[in-house]
Amino acid sequence: MKLIILDRDGVINVDSEQFIKSPEEWKPIPGSLEAIARLNQWGWRVVVASNQSGVGRGLFGMDTLNAINDRMVRSLAQVGGRLDAVFFCPHAADSTCDCRKPKPGLFLQIAERFNVALQDVPCVGDSLRDLQAGVAAGCQPFLVLTGKGLHTKDSPELPPSTRIFPDLDAVAATLTA
Repeated sequence: MKLIILDRDGVINVDSEQFIKSPEEWKPIPGSLEAIARLNQWGWRVVVASNQSGVGRGLFGMDTLNAINDRMVRSLAQVGGRLDAVFFCPHAADSTCDCRKPKPGLFLQIAERFNVALQDVPCVGDSLRDLQAGVAAGCQPFLVLTGKGLHTKDSPELPPSTRIFPDLDAVAATLTA
C-alpha cells in the first residue's frame, strides 16, 4: 500500500495564527487539492494527521471541527480527490496526551488502523512538530514551505533526512513521476 500522511493547516489549507475556527475560514492552498487528487489517481492512500487544540481550548466544538473537515472533504471531491481518513488531536498544548504532535500517537493510530508499518511512509508538514512526530513513527519527513514552512526550514532541529518542497503540489509531482 502506498500511504502518505499530511498535516492539514499550512499544508492543505491556509493556516491562521488565530486558528481555523469555522468552515468559512478554511481556504485551500492553491494546488493542494489537485495534488491530493493526483496522488489518489496514482494509487496513494491519503491520510490527514492534525493537531486541533482549538477544541481543547474551547475556541470551537467537535461539531465545528467536523464541519471544517467536511468542507475540506467536499472541496476535495470537487476536483476528483479523496481522503482515506482524518486523524486529529483535540487536546490543548499543555496536555499530556500521546496524540499531540510532536509525539507520535496519531501516527501510531494510523499504522494500527491501516495495519501497516510506517517505515519510509512520507509525512508532509510545515512545522517541526509535524516532522518530529512522523520521524518518531518511522516516516520519511517532507517539509513544505507553505504555512510555517519557511520558518521551519531554518530550524537546527530539522530532522536530517527531511526533504524540502515548495508546496504539496511539488510533493505530489515527485511521488507521481
